[in-house]
Amino acid sequence: MQVNIDTQAELGLSVTEATTRAQIIGATIATIADHGYARTTFARIKERAGLSSTRLISYHFTNKAGLMQAVLSTVSETKSEYLRERSEGVDPADRPGNLRAYIETSVAFLRDYPQCERVLVEMAAHADDRDGWAMTGVMVGQLRTGALQRQLDQGRKEGAFGDISPEIVALSIAQAIDGVAAAYAADPSVDLDRYGRELADLFARATAR
Repeated sequence: MQVNIDTQAELGLSVTEATTRAQIIGATIATIADHGYARTTFARIKERAGLSSTRLISYHFTNKAGLMQAVLSTVSETKSEYLRERSEGVDPADRPGNLRAYIETSVAFLRDYPQCERVLVEMAAHADDRDGWAMTGVMVGQLRTGALQRQLDQGRKEGAFGDISPEIVALSIAQAIDGVAAAYAADPSVDLDRYGRELADLFARATAR
């Protein structure tokens, strides 16, 4: 995955430092996606990024916690921006329309950013890592269900949805998308557009007044 160098430059780094930092983050994302969180080491990241020494990782991120914070922030920003861009034409007040856009776009994200989705799954499974970032569980939960749950709750209060439990529906949607991710990982020929439409139809019926 190509990490945006401009985002790193905003931290007040030189062009060289920003480039190296982005290179390390991108290599870490790729390594987690390929080998899993538990088998991602500074040595593997160094090799993937083509660095001369693991000390460069420590220089830019101090430790594993700092690196994982940067990785999760990058993945979260990538997904949030993707969802925003793909939902631009939907009226913010149209709760059912936004729910449909969220589901269809989240499924499309599996195809366009498979490494990011794999990283989210891996980091959620290892949120209790003592050496990792302490806020991992909170951040992953927010990305998976937090914002969606608030949207569902607001829509229920406005009468756009039926008498639903926002927490249960948000979790059900997240788990349904996880299922699509697993199916796509096993068979890349899976029709994700159809999956997205049918999941959106299913939850449109489930949340209708």
